[in-house]
Amino acid sequence: MKKPIHLALVGATGAVGREVLSILEHKNLHLEKFSLFASERSEGVKIPFQEKMLSVERLVPEVFERNIDYAIFSAGKTLAQEFAPIALRNGITVIDNSSAFRMDERIPLVVPEVNAHTLNRKEPEIIANPNCSTIQLVMVLKPLEKYRIKRVVVSTYQAHSGAGHKAQEELRTQTTDFLKRLSFLQLTESNSGNPQSEATLMKNVFSHQIAFNCIPHIDQFDESGYTFEEIKVINETRKIMGLPELKITCTAVRVPVLDSHSESVNIEFESAFKLEDIKNDLGAFPGVKVLDNPKAHVYPLNVEARGRDEVFVGRIRRDPSLNSGLNMWVVSDNLRKGAALNAVQILETLLTS
Repeated sequence: MKKPIHLALVGATGAVGREVLSILEHKNLHLEKFSLFASERSEGVKIPFQEKMLSVERLVPEVFERNIDYAIFSAGKTLAQEFAPIALRNGITVIDNSSAFRMDERIPLVVPEVNAHTLNRKEPEIIANPNCSTIQLVMVLKPLEKYRIKRVVVSTYQAHSGAGHKAQEELRTQTTDFLKRLSFLQLTESNSGNPQSEATLMKNVFSHQIAFNCIPHIDQFDESGYTFEEIKVINETRKIMGLPELKITCTAVRVPVLDSHSESVNIEFESAFKLEDIKNDLGAFPGVKVLDNPKAHVYPLNVEARGRDEVFVGRIRRDPSLNSGLNMWVVSDNLRKGAALNAVQILETLLTS
């Protein structure tokens, strides 16, 4: 480990920022100083950290003149575009959780277990943290690249924590209201014999009811009919894997789950494989845990992935419609490995290299 560092966390009071704090709480990174920044409305908020109380400061350009060594940004695309270049000009290495720089050819897009070799390590730089769905996908693709990946089809089933606090509240509110109305309707129908129409549920974040429903729409649609979320997964996977011509397609779906994203992944390989070798390769890869005993009802579940660092994979089976095809079910906590943990791991990689 190198000399003690001055670390800054931008967006300290947001969901990902607080997850970063939670992870760092149990790390020994030899922090000489740890500065927290957020918007003006969070200025002065006190946050406990390693037996200390840290005060959140308002984010202004001048804060990056304080001999900060590293900065983790979890404040969104707009603020990253404004402040990350300022930090870089002051000799600070920035690890950014937003989509602001991911597809910039000059900026590494990093999952440490997969492509840590793309980090500069010698000079300050901006480092992009990938999309949460992309991270868990490449974590299971990387250990299987020796079979020569020909095509990938991924469908994501994404939790509400990926859409922010208001989305989570909307799911809770709609679910509660729906169940209350369902009980009322059942009582009314049993008394009158006439079915009653259901009142429209409150919708602020999503264009459709999300309680007890799936919405195949995350982010905006482009002219091709794909959403920006789906395009992110496609392009980021190609960049991280170093396979610019990889045939990959994606469908992204928002599901009524609070935490952890799930993915159905279908891979076509050029090389033949043994199923047991696939399982062994996945299980041996750092950060991946195989849960694959369907007869005993053992497979990855959202509720069990919550708060965990691993990417879980199961339902590993051949696709009989292809010569060398494979199906998998992949689940990961999108706020941990999908965002906060990956950023901290990038920092650890820089400090130990």
